[in-house]
Amino acid sequence: MNKRADIKTGFLCNNNCLFCVQADNKCVGNRSFEDIKKDIIDTSKRCDSIVLTGGEVTIRKDFLDIVSFAKSLGFKTIQIQTNARMFSDFNFAKKTVTAGANEFAPALHGFCSEQHDFLTNANGSFKQTVKGIINLKKLNQKVITNTVITRSNYESLPKITNLLVKLKVDQIQLAFVHHLGNAKKKFYMLTPKMSMTIKYIQESIRIAKKHDTNIMIEAIPMCILGKYYEFASEFYIPETEIRGVKSQNTNNYKKIRVEQGKIKFSKCLECIYNNICEGPWREYPIMLSDKEFVPIKSKNEL
Repeated sequence: MNKRADIKTGFLCNNNCLFCVQADNKCVGNRSFEDIKKDIIDTSKRCDSIVLTGGEVTIRKDFLDIVSFAKSLGFKTIQIQTNARMFSDFNFAKKTVTAGANEFAPALHGFCSEQHDFLTNANGSFKQTVKGIINLKKLNQKVITNTVITRSNYESLPKITNLLVKLKVDQIQLAFVHHLGNAKKKFYMLTPKMSMTIKYIQESIRIAKKHDTNIMIEAIPMCILGKYYEFASEFYIPETEIRGVKSQNTNNYKKIRVEQGKIKFSKCLECIYNNICEGPWREYPIMLSDKEFVPIKSKNEL
């Protein structure tokens, strides 16, 4: 069994990211502990790994109880998807590890306070997130970061990558902004052309490779990645179930992601990576165009 359960524990957060895809669900608030337990029990029958996410799961008063409960059901990996601000308190980070968490996925969206705090709409969040990552590495934890690619940070992706390498994270993910929630309302403010970002993404990949740090790229088609196509997230995302609000629940996230989230074009049929590549988030070509996406017909073109 190599399947992951993604449990959305609620939608309250101590950040208010300009690109937050869950922003429209904030009115739902946080889910009850009992509801979350039911989802954990159900998914444990089919999944050996679990991701606890939100909103921001670490600000819940029952956060450690949720982690402990997941541990009691024998999940091999218990990942905390987080902004890591709460982990700036070393004792809290230690309690979380003791409770059973053994993998952490913090989000860092800038190389400095000005850049990161602007995107998270939360003063002081950069310093707390960086401190949280430092504390988790002191506790010998696996740290997998996520950086959302936006108009205001894409030129800084190599600087962000250098910072993450310095922090000794285990894996870096660069994810193109997804136009739901807050990001849908601020499409043009937040969205660069993919073709503008690629040289900075490729430089980030080179930096990560030089330092033997794993890196993957989410929601940028392989035709844009070019010779770096093997870093596309399609090769790495595990089979996943999602539990949260009813509209998000699915036993097959890939099916929902491909059929409802992403989009392909007739010209994709000419591409040698058509059977692997999922295409961009569908809102991108609708708002801009699909002209950037040119099928790769031979590896000689790379």
